[in-house]
Amino acid sequence: MSYIVIIPARLKSSRLEEKLLQDIYGKPLIQYTYANALQSKASRVLIATDSEKIQSVCQNFGAETIMTGDHHHSGTSRISEVVKTLNIAKDEIIVNLQGDEPMVHPKIINQVASILENSEAQMSSLFESIQDEKTYNDPNCVKVVCNRDKMAMYFSRAPIPVFRNDVPELDKCYKHIGIYAYRAGFVEELVGLKQSNYEKYEKLEQLSALYEGYKIQMDEACMKPGIGVDTESDLFELKEALKDANN
Repeated sequence: MSYIVIIPARLKSSRLEEKLLQDIYGKPLIQYTYANALQSKASRVLIATDSEKIQSVCQNFGAETIMTGDHHHSGTSRISEVVKTLNIAKDEIIVNLQGDEPMVHPKIINQVASILENSEAQMSSLFESIQDEKTYNDPNCVKVVCNRDKMAMYFSRAPIPVFRNDVPELDKCYKHIGIYAYRAGFVEELVGLKQSNYEKYEKLEQLSALYEGYKIQMDEACMKPGIGVDTESDLFELKEALKDANN
């Protein structure tokens, strides 16, 4: 299996300033993400950014970087520029790994690429079971419902499915993990889609792909993805989780 990991990285962040460059025991947060990707089976790992500051920091720890425009509204859009610039073969599998996911294990990265390689779907992604009602009700936690073939039916920030007896069966509820795989030839088609109303409502770009009839093959992650960082409290939690490994 051959695939490329591209990590879209923008400097600005609404809830945590310059979060990808936050110091975690002497290393910027994005370095942890990049290091995990290097341990996967990817043939190449790239950090795509519009920030010279991010590029400089990443080059200092030996990362391969590529500069992109500053007009991109999503990671997929940024990746589409990379595909064009590098003239990546249309059948090459691209894994879109978010820079603020420093604990995603290499096995998870391999898994999402393998799922796509063995599926008729245009995209693949992962989910994990929800463990508590707080997560189930949290609008920052994206939930997914799949059909019997594990094809995504809908994603939502709302608690889905809804239980009419008001007692959620959490073992039937799944949290979407924001890692994707798609073939390079599909990326331009994906970013060219008209934004569906569902994407506008939920602020989830994958809903436009579903609306247009494209398939997203899902599966349960082979292990927990760890802590993603959006807020100051996430950053604190991450530092606590990595404390033993850095002492």
